[in-house]
Amino acid sequence: MVTLPDGSKTQKGAKDENGKWMTPDGEPTYRVKPDGILDWYAYSGFRRYHSECHVCHGPEGEGSTYAPALKDSLKTLSYGDFIGVVASGRVRHLPGGQESVMPALGDNKNVMCYVDDIYIYLKARSDGAVGRGRPVGRDEKPEAAKEYDKACFGG
Repeated sequence: MVTLPDGSKTQKGAKDENGKWMTPDGEPTYRVKPDGILDWYAYSGFRRYHSECHVCHGPEGEGSTYAPALKDSLKTLSYGDFIGVVASGRVRHLPGGQESVMPALGDNKNVMCYVDDIYIYLKARSDGAVGRGRPVGRDEKPEAAKEYDKACFGG
């Protein structure tokens, strides 16, 4: 995580592309202003995470007794691997013969249309750029996000 000249936090080399922050490798990332205001996509990720993911993975990506803390997982899990696990699911064999199952969510538009947003929010949590609790605010929704929503949901 780096601090930009305006005091915002993001990942090294990230740039704003039509309201969406991207790393030099083309991966989506966050921008958190000094007053705690999130970019639209990070805020959307907070909302989508808490509507689709927190039941298993706990609030704010903190984990639960049966699903890992995603804020910790994203310290080592790549963007591509994250997308793959969300879309296709995963079974992990645990000591004692137990299994941990992540269901495949590739057909769930409420997840897949916003999987980048969810990743962005969790990456911000993982990097310590966003703390626990509801964000204080967000940027306005970019036109590109509005167009993407319509296209993803067939409207």
